[in-house]
Amino acid sequence: MRRDYELGFILNPEVSEEQNSSILERIQQIVNTNDGQVVRINQWGRRRLAYPIEHQRDGFYVFFDMILTPETVSELDRNLKVTEEVLRHIIIRRDPKIAQKEREEREARAAAQAAAAAQVQSATPAPDAGSPAAVEAENVPASAEDEAPIALSPEEMEYVPSAIEEETPEA
Repeated sequence: MRRDYELGFILNPEVSEEQNSSILERIQQIVNTNDGQVVRINQWGRRRLAYPIEHQRDGFYVFFDMILTPETVSELDRNLKVTEEVLRHIIIRRDPKIAQKEREEREARAAAQAAAAAQVQSATPAPDAGSPAAVEAENVPASAEDEAPIALSPEEMEYVPSAIEEETPEA
């Protein structure tokens, strides 16, 4: 039986971009080979830790929303425990009603964006191939999901850390 899970982990801040992407790919590979599905990846970036972990004050936060079997959860947990770059990790089973509601909202938002894009495409004449407008249109990134805001429930907002990093003055 497949269920909704959320995986959150903190990477060592000294991890390179290549190591970071290889860890993300390895997690996706484990999920895909065990008949799972990655719904969303949310990378918060580098944030201040509440307390030092392995003499580190900062960490790189990453969250996965996934649909997995319980066997896959144990495999992911085992794999993350032996990965040296991972400072902490947690796998939480999500409420199916909330997960389904988020999925429906995401699909509705994607359908609305696709309809708006189709409407704009049909209303706007195509620019000439050599014109500055055509060159500018080619350089626009195509990922609309990165720009869409993520709606969180009040219960989920309690777990979101502050975006303001406080510096403590050294005496």
